[in-house]
Amino acid sequence: MGFEIKKVTVLGTGVLGSQIAFQTSFRGFEVTAYDISEEALATARERLATLAATYREEVPGATGDKTEQARSAITLTTDLAAAVAEADLVIEAVPEVLDIKRDTYERLGELAPERTIFATNSSTLLPSDIKDFTGRPDRFLALHFANRVWKMNTAEVMGTTDTDPAVFRAVAAFAEAIGMVPIEMHKEKAGYVLNSLLVPLLDAGMALAAGGYADPEAVDKTWRIGTGAPLGPFQILDVIGLTTPYNILVHGDEDAQRLAAWLKANYIDKGKLGIATGEGFYKYQP
Repeated sequence: MGFEIKKVTVLGTGVLGSQIAFQTSFRGFEVTAYDISEEALATARERLATLAATYREEVPGATGDKTEQARSAITLTTDLAAAVAEADLVIEAVPEVLDIKRDTYERLGELAPERTIFATNSSTLLPSDIKDFTGRPDRFLALHFANRVWKMNTAEVMGTTDTDPAVFRAVAAFAEAIGMVPIEMHKEKAGYVLNSLLVPLLDAGMALAAGGYADPEAVDKTWRIGTGAPLGPFQILDVIGLTTPYNILVHGDEDAQRLAAWLKANYIDKGKLGIATGEGFYKYQP
């Protein structure tokens, strides 16, 4: 059975969900973006407008007409049934909480056409943790994007033992069609390739600062000089936003929970959430 992907629905319009929707629309696909409230959609409109401006500055060939067309062509809705009624592919980018994802897929499985492929963008949960709640484990897999998709353009494709190989191939081809570099995983691995490398770095950086061994600036400087990398771990955390690593750490072991508590008390509770709020480990100009 062949799978043709033309109409794409993105569930969740946070930082990454908005990027996925915009990149997919920019590459000519028909895109619908869903979120749970009109307030969330108002924020999504702001994010999409910012992305249009960013693309004009950073993406070759991204003219004003092309970016405006990509932005205006995205349908925004709080109606889940309408959002997925004609979808060939649903990319889920809802909060990284297992119960939220499972509930979302139970609703999705009842509302979406039988042919629709479901893809989770989860960065820490395995697709096998979710597959039994989808109603279609053969048409379900993970498609993981990196933040700033127009530059950090990997898309990690990871199925379960139930995923139809034709679905896997179709999603990898879709990723390439929207300008990503598909990274095909041979079997499930928490963190995929990218986060299996990145998360230990970020955790190690936070442990150095939380333990009083070195300031975030010194940690970042050491990493940049020692490896030639453009960003240190705390600069990367500010780009990601501090809420996501906190949500992951708070469910971890004792060491992880101590880092979560440090992150919450010193940054999150003070509104320092990263670049998006103008301050995280560093301050940013509006």
